[in-house]
Amino acid sequence: MDNETFLSFLNDTGLISLESAKEIASQFTEKTILKNQFLLTEGKTADDYLFLKKGFMRAFVHDTDGNEVTTGFYSQGNVLFEVSSFFNRTKSKENIQALTDCEGFFITYEELNMLFHTMPEFREFGRAMLVKGFAGLKNRMLSMITETAEERYAHLLKSNPEILENAPLKHIASYLGITDTSLSRIRKEFSKR
Repeated sequence: MDNETFLSFLNDTGLISLESAKEIASQFTEKTILKNQFLLTEGKTADDYLFLKKGFMRAFVHDTDGNEVTTGFYSQGNVLFEVSSFFNRTKSKENIQALTDCEGFFITYEELNMLFHTMPEFREFGRAMLVKGFAGLKNRMLSMITETAEERYAHLLKSNPEILENAPLKHIASYLGITDTSLSRIRKEFSKR
């Protein structure tokens, strides 16, 4: 298993020794997800905790009118899973789909819990990942309230430029909470700067 990227990810947190990172990585299984394939579909219980080694994915829900609304983007070097469904063992309201061919390493809910209970370093790593994810979600929620569409787009350009290379504009617009037309106008204005 070519897992150098994953080992670096675990070790670079400063919470896991290289020896423990190797033990943890050995518990994960390689997974390939082809473009347009789903990691998770709504109505299913999330069972995959995935480290994305290569590729680009998105999470989305359907609003009350049946429209897709993008809730998250994930690029290589990120962990992704539907937190609520995964930990509460409930049916997911979200879908997670590959926008490109993807490769990664995954572990199931049961296997992850075994690691949490047997490896204190991994438990601390998991806690740090949840805190980071919660803080990111809180910041995103606040930006939807306190920032203009232009400010949100500028932040996206700065923090996640790979989104613009891998995601269709309609997905980016729904993620930003704006229409396709508004996104086109904002992009045009930015290109003049």
